[in-house]
Amino acid sequence: MAGSFLMEACVDSVESAINAERGGAGRLELCSSLLEGGLTPSLGLLQVVKQYVKIPVYVMIRPRGGDFLYSDQEVEVMRKDIELMKSHRADGLVLGSLTEDGRVDAELCMEFLAAARPLPVTFHRAFDMVHDPVVALETLISLGFERLLTSGCENSALEGLPLIKRLVDQAKGRIAIMPGGGITERNLQRILEGSGAQEFHGSARSSKDSAMKFRNTCVTMGAAFSAPEYGLKVTDANKVRTLNAIAKNTL
Repeated sequence: MAGSFLMEACVDSVESAINAERGGAGRLELCSSLLEGGLTPSLGLLQVVKQYVKIPVYVMIRPRGGDFLYSDQEVEVMRKDIELMKSHRADGLVLGSLTEDGRVDAELCMEFLAAARPLPVTFHRAFDMVHDPVVALETLISLGFERLLTSGCENSALEGLPLIKRLVDQAKGRIAIMPGGGITERNLQRILEGSGAQEFHGSARSSKDSAMKFRNTCVTMGAAFSAPEYGLKVTDANKVRTLNAIAKNTL
């Protein structure tokens, strides 16, 4: 139905959070390290974002980049992060865990959901690494996840559109299916019309130059794949507005 779509903006800074709300996003996914697909943000970031925005803030619970098979120590970190984010006014959580053979780790996810209660929880793109998405979706529904974020088990939501459509049909409203991954103003309408989803997820970022005048260009703070030291990626309110306008005009 036209006008009923909700945009969730993935943000990793206070500036991006403010811009996303200003542009019309209906919800935030708050994380750090977007280059690694999003990791757990600091408590400080959550607290300050909550001071500046009124829309719901869902917090990523992911202790490291890489796969979604977690050690006992990593699970301990995730438990503590759930507890802390809950107590510091997170509106919801975003998490996921898999077994070594590519199934949803139902036992661990059940534990996380119990710890998160009464907060709603989204299962993130760990889903895109499962062995059997049809079975995995039924597991998520039976566990009680509110929402699934997925690119349809492909690198982008556009490439994964056929599967996203099948998941929406399979879900039958029992869980929200939210396409995410490479969504832009050029492909959003096709993804929404082709999937039947009512929500979508994107970062809507633009590049922003650093305000630093003195620059030591010989040194980098991270590995070769890291962001440039004197360039920032920030959610762009105008891009968010454009995406929301496209969604509003989608039948």
